[in-house]
Amino acid sequence: MRVGFAGTPAFAATALQALHDAGHAVPLVLTQPDRPAGRGMKLQASPVKQLALQLGVPVHQPRSLRLDGRFPDDAADARAVLQSADLDVLVVAAYGLILPAWVLTLPRRGCLNIHASLLPRWRGAAPIHRAIEAGDAETGITIMQMDEGLDTGPMRLWVAEPIRPDDTTATLHDRLAGLGGRLIVQALGALDGPLVTQPEAGVTYAHKIDKAEAAIDWALPAVQIERRVRAFDPFPGAHFLLDGQLVKLWRAQVVPGQGEPGSVLQASAGTLRVACGDAALDLLELQQPGGRRLPVDAWRQAHALSPGDRLG
Repeated sequence: MRVGFAGTPAFAATALQALHDAGHAVPLVLTQPDRPAGRGMKLQASPVKQLALQLGVPVHQPRSLRLDGRFPDDAADARAVLQSADLDVLVVAAYGLILPAWVLTLPRRGCLNIHASLLPRWRGAAPIHRAIEAGDAETGITIMQMDEGLDTGPMRLWVAEPIRPDDTTATLHDRLAGLGGRLIVQALGALDGPLVTQPEAGVTYAHKIDKAEAAIDWALPAVQIERRVRAFDPFPGAHFLLDGQLVKLWRAQVVPGQGEPGSVLQASAGTLRVACGDAALDLLELQQPGGRRLPVDAWRQAHALSPGDRLG
């Protein structure tokens, strides 16, 4: 079977490796153009491009696939490349570009998407983050036959994955990436199996993460702040202001407590307790700009805080 692949981040690279390991012929990889990254802002290839080059798979990087969009020449070139690849199916995982109708209908068996939720819950751009933020007990992987809607296509396979109490987006991402790789290989072996229409009930949308969401509002319930801390790890990182500096909070624990939201309730060896809207949080791991993540006792050696102090 000739399997094309479209994806960009590490989540997608895991699936590409799984397809390669399963022995599928992958004649073409689509990924987003190289982007500036790092302190030097040098152009950096996506994880999918890096892996494809290691595997010797041809890579194409159009800025758009819309023939009537801002980059029609890119789209026309991509159409020629896809047509020449003579694909049975195109596997899509966190590609980052919308696939127009001409792409969806070009492969003989259409396009399969690896989506990191149990559809129809958390359609959209950030399903892992939003599942943790919402306090969901489980999420999973859905292999979906793509249509022109936003994650609305019929489902081929799905498997649930529990969300652990200490899961961050990073830890849950890695488990789901591995699950997605295994499941897409299974789905390619069962393309003649039945499709299941998504339920109409229970639709939610995982909107893209905005950096502004990461600013901690201490007036929120403590459990909600703690979930956001884990949901925004590793990006963008929940944060608050202290003496005009942005401090990132990477780990916290909900505890009893009452006071003015944002006020320090306890500041002793190994404990930094802050009042929230309905309870309190023990701040456990923090990071100064340009510094490393530090446990609270090490972080407090450079920050003298006392009960009654306020965090911004």
